Amino acid sequence: MRPDGRANDQLRRVKLTPGVSKYAEGSCLIEVGDTRVMCVASVEERVPSFLADSGEGWVTAEYAMLPRAGTERTPRESRSSPRGRSLEIQRLIGRSLRAVTDLRGLGERTIILDCDVLQADGGTRTAAVTGAFVALAFACEKLRDTGVVKRLPLRDHVAAISVGLVAGQEILDLCYLEDRRAGVDLNLVMCGRGQMVELQATAEGTPFSRQQLDRLLDLGSQGIGTLVELQRQALGDIKV
Repeated sequence: MRPDGRANDQLRRVKLTPGVSKYAEGSCLIEVGDTRVMCVASVEERVPSFLADSGEGWVTAEYAMLPRAGTERTPRESRSSPRGRSLEIQRLIGRSLRAVTDLRGLGERTIILDCDVLQADGGTRTAAVTGAFVALAFACEKLRDTGVVKRLPLRDHVAAISVGLVAGQEILDLCYLEDRRAGVDLNLVMCGRGQMVELQATAEGTPFSRQQLDRLLDLGSQGIGTLVELQRQALGDIKV
């Protein structure tokens, strides 16, 4: 029995609320069970120096947990020197979003996704990827509506989910209590059409088999299909 009574192949309750920031070009609050992440997209009319005069844009991310996102207060992170875990996660978010962005179609501008964890109960990095895509899509739509770009510079959806082995059982969308007990922890990032963007899998104790990996990927793919459909509903008339 899982802590919240879910079936092994069942997601937690997921809610995507776009437009939660008045000033940002795009925003989305994603709630996955008790995990809540605010994702805000900002457009800047410049690119990193390595892309100057290239005709291509850039999509990047910053990630941080608020001091009381967990059961105990943690010191506030510095944006100039994020903790190692936060740096790794924000790089994951940026890679995931760039995988589905037409950077040449974006033009020489940067979209920054700020992903701040308001409350953490497992799966913050995967929730951030899923919510950040919605914020990114709204920012791209604003660029198109204002005539800055000719077409939506997105090729597909992208979403992420966790799967794992807990007490020998393959389960979808681990909460914190399950993540602590997992013998195998796997984070999966996939596009809407089914291609994989990133796979992070670790055996915490006993190694796992290729057959178990295949079953975990199938389980994760099923969950991402549901998340992509929720993204489509949140985006409304924006068709990617």
